[in-house]
Amino acid sequence: MSASSPRPSPPPLAVGLAFAVVYVIWGSTYLAMRWSVETIPPLLMGAVRFLTAGTFLYAWFHARGMARPRTKQWKAAAISGGLLLGGGNGAVVVAVQWVPSGLAALLVGTVPLWIVLVDWLAGARVRPTTRSAIGVVVGFAGIALLAGSPGVGGGGAGEAFGAVLVLAGSLSWAAGSIYSKYATGLPRPGPLVSMQMLAGGGILLFMSLAAGEPFSFDASAVSLKSALALIYLITFGAMVAYAAYIWLLTVVSPAKATTYAYVNPVVAMFLGWALADEPLTFRSLGAAAIILGAVVLITTEARTHQAENKP
Repeated sequence: MSASSPRPSPPPLAVGLAFAVVYVIWGSTYLAMRWSVETIPPLLMGAVRFLTAGTFLYAWFHARGMARPRTKQWKAAAISGGLLLGGGNGAVVVAVQWVPSGLAALLVGTVPLWIVLVDWLAGARVRPTTRSAIGVVVGFAGIALLAGSPGVGGGGAGEAFGAVLVLAGSLSWAAGSIYSKYATGLPRPGPLVSMQMLAGGGILLFMSLAAGEPFSFDASAVSLKSALALIYLITFGAMVAYAAYIWLLTVVSPAKATTYAYVNPVVAMFLGWALADEPLTFRSLGAAAIILGAVVLITTEARTHQAENKP
């Protein structure tokens, strides 16, 4: 019996285009969030974004024969979606009212640092390796260097609160990632994300209602820039880039696909500086180099450990 023929290699141009989509679009979503909340309440904007994108994605997967999710799967999607999108993205979209989008993206880039700590304390309870521990210490040293600089506290209490909010959102995102890592019986990644978007969007809508946003919202006051930014976040940020990322996971190694984590903050900082006159100082560039270096140290160590433990 002959062995099955190997899967043909994808066209290099298609792979390069998919990487460009993930790098640029996901890096640009931070600036789009900043523009969208100029005239749209932040929690309401996030709710509309994820409920709309989640509905389209869920309908698309359903049309392709997705099995009806069980109650247990919806519960897991609600918990992970609440932590990832309700807490994680919700905190960021509120914070970009005060924190420059590029620096917010850089602070979000600390998620791997939080994951090491959360995984140790509340996940597998595995003590971090020496390399991971060094990465965490170095990463938080980069945050300390960034603290008090223009855009992250240098402009007053609002900026400082926004920076703390982004870090809290990053911790929530890490907790959601750890929960997803250990939860059992989850649906496939595609349907899971659509369910997380619906659950996270619903939680954001609840928070928006609790904050009274819809009752003081004047739709006629929404600027064209904010409206276009929201459309961009729904179509490109939540659907196109996600589809490109899922495809990349099927044709390249996870280590290559997840390099977006290193590139997105750089793209966001450059776009914020070029298109929104956001501050880009030697101090922020130095902090970016330290934080991203720490992330590389942690993530490459994790991939090496996984490769060593493969049968």
